[in-house]
Amino acid sequence: MKPARHKTFPGKLNLFQRTMLRWRDLYPYNAVHVAHVAHAFVADDVRAAIGAVAQARGIAGFALNARRRRYVYRGGAVEFELAMLAGGSQRECDRVLADEIASQLNRGFGTGEPMRFFAVTANDGFMLGIAYDHFIAGGDSVAALLGAIVMRIMQPAGAPDIVPVAPPLYPSTYKALARRRPGWFAGSLARMPALARDSKRAFRPPDHDPDDSRNAFMLIRVAPAETTALRAQATRFGVTLHDLLIALLLRALSPLAIGRRHEPQRREIAVASIVNIRKDFEGDDLRAFGQFLASMRVMHAVPDGISLETLAQDVRNATQPIKRSHLYLRTLYALAAAAGAWRFLSKAQRLRFFTKHYPAWAGISMLDVDPSWPAAVRPAQLYTRGVSTGPLTPAVLAISTTSTTLSIGVSWRPAALPAEFATHLKAEILQCALQCSF
Repeated sequence: MKPARHKTFPGKLNLFQRTMLRWRDLYPYNAVHVAHVAHAFVADDVRAAIGAVAQARGIAGFALNARRRRYVYRGGAVEFELAMLAGGSQRECDRVLADEIASQLNRGFGTGEPMRFFAVTANDGFMLGIAYDHFIAGGDSVAALLGAIVMRIMQPAGAPDIVPVAPPLYPSTYKALARRRPGWFAGSLARMPALARDSKRAFRPPDHDPDDSRNAFMLIRVAPAETTALRAQATRFGVTLHDLLIALLLRALSPLAIGRRHEPQRREIAVASIVNIRKDFEGDDLRAFGQFLASMRVMHAVPDGISLETLAQDVRNATQPIKRSHLYLRTLYALAAAAGAWRFLSKAQRLRFFTKHYPAWAGISMLDVDPSWPAAVRPAQLYTRGVSTGPLTPAVLAISTTSTTLSIGVSWRPAALPAEFATHLKAEILQCALQCSF
């Protein structure tokens, strides 16, 4: 990876990061990670661990030059905010967590550090959370950071300091990938007209009040036995767990999009899925602290009476060619086009831009946590994420998997979707797991 030429702000924002900055001008665009720590909570020790890891990894002293689309980590010692909340049993902790995650998603960041921490005390340790301005990094980078902090907290008293390996802080932008894989980008560009045509079949989600972009949040925990059942169901259907969860999401959304039955053309429900394309890069970028995101969209009419197996296999038939031909890169062209129009739009128009031109009812962000964590402290069960909805979709599912369980953080805009959406989704997931248990 070639060093950046700009000395004062050596980091350069990529296209997805610049898009997120535009979104956060409308309303906070944050993300939250929370992990269980099987250790007594001592505030000073937790603060010390956060500061030591942040300093060792060089992620303190963040500054942004938004006009030039550049950023820098100046390093040094910085004391991050650490809020403390009382929990107790797992049920009580989850209730406190859901409220706190909602609060963190709706609270913007100022000009200081783009991350803050909180802890919820539990009967068997505590939950440590990190909220961050989403443009600075993707979920895999933040999971690795949180894992390093937990490793530091769990370090036995008197043991030699564990110095985490500092990842590169200024990864390549998408231009580097385009130079290395021009065929992928050319193929994606050639399929842009198809993406535009598909949008005309998508039933638009409800417009929301431009003065109310508040996010609500619900946590869905899937126990180990139910997680095993869902994975077995996906295997039986011949699909991935990701495909199965998209199918369950489509089923949960279908009753809310009943108006599509009367549409002459827009009769399908669309769901967007975030794609981590870090693996498409090489060299230092494979371990850099940053963001490597694109997305893909799945559409289906979800007719009455369709079986879950058929729906999941239809989803697989849609996602496979996108992954195989790297057609998720099409969304980067779409974001570039949106950026060109953005400056000419009012706030109300910006909030409705994607609903009009790229309709999607919900987004999915899926993260396998284990590869990012030190093996000694991998979270066996309790790992939770939440992601702001932004103007792209009125709902987002932040799905976190470990070796034994998965959890789903559901955020949605109450001004656009009712709370019944989240409860219906939970019922669909648990019913699917129950059916496969017999």
